[in-house]
Amino acid sequence: MKWLMVGLLVVVLLLGSFLLTPSPVDSKAWNPPAPPPLTGLLVPNERLRLADLLARGQVYGPEDTTMGPDGVLYAGSQDGFIVRVFPDGRVENWLSTGGRPLGMVFDHQGNLIVADAWKGLLSISPAGEITVLAREAEGTPFRFTDDVDIADDGRIYFTDASSRFEQPDYLLDLLEMRPHGRLLRYSRKAGKAEVLLGNLHFANGVAVSPDGDSVLVNETWKYRILRYWIRGPRAGQAEVFADNLPGFPDNLAVDDEGRYWVAFPTLRNPQVDTMHRHPWLKDLVAKLPDSLKPAPQEYGLVIAFNRNGEVITSLHDTRGTHLQEITSVNPHGDYLYFGSLHNDRIGRLPFEAIPGLGDNE
Repeated sequence: MKWLMVGLLVVVLLLGSFLLTPSPVDSKAWNPPAPPPLTGLLVPNERLRLADLLARGQVYGPEDTTMGPDGVLYAGSQDGFIVRVFPDGRVENWLSTGGRPLGMVFDHQGNLIVADAWKGLLSISPAGEITVLAREAEGTPFRFTDDVDIADDGRIYFTDASSRFEQPDYLLDLLEMRPHGRLLRYSRKAGKAEVLLGNLHFANGVAVSPDGDSVLVNETWKYRILRYWIRGPRAGQAEVFADNLPGFPDNLAVDDEGRYWVAFPTLRNPQVDTMHRHPWLKDLVAKLPDSLKPAPQEYGLVIAFNRNGEVITSLHDTRGTHLQEITSVNPHGDYLYFGSLHNDRIGRLPFEAIPGLGDNE
């Protein structure tokens, strides 16, 4: 009996300590819409399982990829290295940014422009010299520099996913559900970044339209894609491009045919959608170790949209054993390349293996 009382006392003390410990978030309620059914063009298939696997077992977390002017595939890895994958299959750790390289794209001068979660917006010369372009915008430092694209005029569009939480704490940003994200633009001429669109719920992937009149940005926690007009009569205005998506949209890119390809690390999570209605519950869950928080489903998903925000096709790996947690999809030539936040491979799928692309008007 004595040991039972001691055990109960320990449990009470631990529970009391847990409840009295301040939560790392100040959660806000949100009533998400019911997820769309995976029917029609979204019906599950196994097309992602047809992809070749590049650098398998030789990379870790190639979150984004881009093809260099030298015909070499570049990717940023979890350990801070930018990896080069050569056409002959050779893999090389090119250089380390000292941070966590995420979105990347080459400019017209052959410099690799990188959104580094820790270091900010970087420019890396062909010789490997790293220059920090920006670490803040309008007085607010970047805490989670995420994705990047470049317009034909050379201006750089990129995102700061959260001005409050850093990359390892993205789940806290999800639970808090407050708009800490920003869409930004960097001008080399001005030498600074400006905020185009603030108050976003995890500003993620970004892609400039082929005609340069708008830019798309993924608002991951709201399951939607926004379009921000940068030219024409609607310049400076934003609108919803695609809403109530079946998963968490990450990076996106546009191909030569004007199709937008969007990567989804996982499908919607019913537990998360339920918790969003109860801020007190999210405040408690935020105090738990990550191992006890809702985990993403192992699934591979990519969706293509036309310029009007309509679904064209979808690519799946329903078991997530070949490609999962896909965070980027980049078209180059006749192929799509798939990156992942934690996987040990890069996927490559030829367009000819994707039926039903059809007219993208």
